[in-house]
Amino acid sequence: MKIAGQVESLWRYPVKSMQGEQLREAFIGFPGVYGDRLYAFRSAAAPKAFPYFTGRELHELLLYRPAYRLPEQMALPANLREAEVIGPGLTPVYAGPADLMVDVETPSGDLLAIDDPRLISMLREGVRAAHELTLLRSDRAMTDCRPISLLSTQTARQLGEELGTDVDKRRFRANVYLDLESGGGFGEDAFAGRTLRIGAKVMVAILDRDPRCKMITLDPITAQPNPDLMRLVSQSHDGKAGVYAAVLVEGTIRPGDPITILD
Repeated sequence: MKIAGQVESLWRYPVKSMQGEQLREAFIGFPGVYGDRLYAFRSAAAPKAFPYFTGRELHELLLYRPAYRLPEQMALPANLREAEVIGPGLTPVYAGPADLMVDVETPSGDLLAIDDPRLISMLREGVRAAHELTLLRSDRAMTDCRPISLLSTQTARQLGEELGTDVDKRRFRANVYLDLESGGGFGEDAFAGRTLRIGAKVMVAILDRDPRCKMITLDPITAQPNPDLMRLVSQSHDGKAGVYAAVLVEGTIRPGDPITILD
């Protein structure tokens, strides 16, 4: 076993393609980060394989700030402590619909419930009529591919150096940002096909490098695009940055927790 680094920060995204929230701790379950991407908007104009309305279609979607109405209930599963003391560790009960309500602060400062029809009206103002939108809610994360995504801060830093400007790590919308001891960018690529332990309990299998799309070109503060970043990633890094993982052992992780390579 080898310590490869530590958790730099943890993030979840209550609504797909809207702004994320930084967490002091996160329960990592088999479906992903607890409370991550439980809501999304479906577009009638999107392909069946990827039916979501995202920042690709409306850049300003990134400026909408969602938050769970009952944050304490959505921090961790309510019976987590009781479940973990029963060996080998029971899968805890996830929150019910009453605890999952999200309120969204719009760029103009309005606060609307996620299911308020006025929110859909606002989103549709900036796109063509073909984007008929409906709200989706899922009991598991509506991620693009695997349950959780990881990216090192060194990778974001290296891309900034190659581009000649600072690159905000939040462009990559990862769940777990890593601070790796290797020092250089793209060190997480070496984890593909290996098993990591994060903290004392959580184990993940790193399955793939993360193929990137237009979303990384959007500034997380202004939503302004910078296509040069996607061009750089495509031409110099095979179009990939960060890695995807599947969860093998559930548990809670925190910033500062060690990242251990198990095989």
